[in-house]
Amino acid sequence: MPELGPGTQMIVLFFLLLALRVPVAFSLGLSALYAMWRMGFGLDLAGDLITAGVARYSLLAIPFFILAGALMGSTGIAERMIRFFRVLVGGLPGGMGVVGTVVCLFWGAVSGSGPASVAAIGPMIIKGMEEDGYTRAHAAGLVSAGAALSIVIPPSIGLVLFGVIAEVSISQLFLAAIIPGLFMGLTMLAVLPFIAPKGAGPALGRLIPDPHAGLPYGARLWRSFKDSFWGLMTPVVILGGIYSGVFTPTEAALVATVYALLVGGLIYRSLSIRALYDTLADAAASSATVMLIVAYAGLFGWVITVEDLVGTYSSGLLALSDNQWVILLVIMLILLVAGMFMDAITVMFITLPIVLPVMHELGWDPVWFGVVVMINLAIGLITPPVGVNLFVAANVSRLPIERVARGALPFLVATLVGLAVVAALPQMSLWLIGVLK
Repeated sequence: MPELGPGTQMIVLFFLLLALRVPVAFSLGLSALYAMWRMGFGLDLAGDLITAGVARYSLLAIPFFILAGALMGSTGIAERMIRFFRVLVGGLPGGMGVVGTVVCLFWGAVSGSGPASVAAIGPMIIKGMEEDGYTRAHAAGLVSAGAALSIVIPPSIGLVLFGVIAEVSISQLFLAAIIPGLFMGLTMLAVLPFIAPKGAGPALGRLIPDPHAGLPYGARLWRSFKDSFWGLMTPVVILGGIYSGVFTPTEAALVATVYALLVGGLIYRSLSIRALYDTLADAAASSATVMLIVAYAGLFGWVITVEDLVGTYSSGLLALSDNQWVILLVIMLILLVAGMFMDAITVMFITLPIVLPVMHELGWDPVWFGVVVMINLAIGLITPPVGVNLFVAANVSRLPIERVARGALPFLVATLVGLAVVAALPQMSLWLIGVLK
C-alpha cells in the first residue's frame, strides 16, 4: 500500500482529533500544522496564512450579525414578535405550532444563526406549545428545525461564508434563498396536523401575559403590531437596504447592530448597561469561536490546494457517473453525513474547495448551488450525533437529547423532502433574481 501524502494524512488526523473530542478549530489547526511540517514549511508561513484567512472585508458581517441578533434577543424584541404572531396566526389549526414556525422563520432573518435562534426564542415557544397541548419533545424538535433555517433565511452567516469561499455575490445569494427558505417553512407546517393535539389554539396558552387580552381581535392585533413594529421592521431595513443598493451585505451587518441598539435603547428602553455588557460578552465569545474556525480553516484549505487534493477528489466525484443528478445526490449525501459530525462552517471549509470545481465543470449555477448547500447544512444542525441545535434545545427544554432528536424526526423528514424539491427545481432559487434584474 503506497504511503499516504501529507494532505491525506492531515484529513485522517483531523477526524482522529475530532474523535478524541478536540475542539473543531484546534483539530483543523493542529492537523494543518502537522501537514505543513511534513511538507517542509515553517510556522512563519502559517502565521501569514492565518492572517490572510481572516483579513477579508466580507467576513466583518459575521461578528456584527451575531451581535445584532444577540441585541435583539436581549431587548425584548423576541417577546413582542411572539405576542404579535400569537394574535395573528395562533387561531389557525395547530395553534402555537404555527406561531413557532412563523417566528422561527422571522427570527432567522434577524439572527442568521441556528443555535442563537434556539437560545433566544426557544424557551418561550416551547412553553407556549406545551401549554397548547404539544409534547415538550415535539416543541423542542420544532424549534430546533425551525431555527436551523436561520442559516438559509437571509441575512445568513452561512451564505456570507459561502459567498466568500465561492466568490459569489452575497446579495444574490440572499435574494435566491428567500423563496426556498419560505418553502422549507411550509414543509414544516405540513407536519403539524400529524403531531398537533386536538383543540390547540390561543385559548389554551398563557405564553406571555397579553396587556390587550380583553380587547376585540382587531384591536388586539393592531396593538400587538404597534408594540412589535420596530422589531418587525428589522429584516425590512436590512434586506431593503441591500437590494435597493443603499449598503452592501457587510455594511448591512453594522446597520443591523446600530438599529438594534437604537430600538432597544431609545424606543423600547429595555437595554440597560448591564444587559449591554452581557450581550457584548456573549456575542464576542460566539464571534471568536466562528472566526477561530475560519482562521485555522485557511491553513487547512491551503494544504488541500498545495497537495492538489481538490483535483484528486473532484476528479473522483466526476468519474462516479455521467449523470449530473447522480453526482449532485452524492455531494448532498456527503454534506448531510458531514453535517452529522461537524458544524456548518467547518463542513463548508473542508468540502467546498473539492465540490466547487465539480460545480463549475458541470455548469451548475453557483447561486442555486449555494442555496442547496445551505439547506443541506441546515439539516445537519438537527441530525445526531452532533446536531448543534439539538443540544441547545435539550438544554433549553431540560430534556435528554435523545428525546429532542425523536421530537425533531418528523421535521427532519419534511426538510429532506423540501431539500429534494429545491435541488430538483433550480428556478425556485433563481426566479426572484431574474424578476428583480
